[in-house]
Amino acid sequence: MKTQEDDLLVYDEDEAVKFILNYIPAEDKKQITEEKIEYVLDVVYEFYDENGLIDEDSTEDASIDEEEMFKFILKCAKKDKIEMTEDEIQLILDGEYEYGKSLGIYTEEE
Repeated sequence: MKTQEDDLLVYDEDEAVKFILNYIPAEDKKQITEEKIEYVLDVVYEFYDENGLIDEDSTEDASIDEEEMFKFILKCAKKDKIEMTEDEIQLILDGEYEYGKSLGIYTEEE
């Protein structure tokens, strides 16, 4: 049986960046750089950490408020003066979600 700990060991940020770059439509690849993807992934991790969603001692599924996370990323990007549109952030998040699903980390809620 696969545990959450196994999933965390499988999640590779470099692989996630490559996956997301391949996920993004060609017309958006000019604006969305590896650096922007890495930034969003870092802020997502920060969001999980601040909201107690990262607990190495637990294998329970966590429910993530996607709208709250999106607003958090948008606020951080503005504060850090990272020029990204809401659409770019959403594309990166969609790609990250698909990467997580491909590893079995995320499952769709019914």
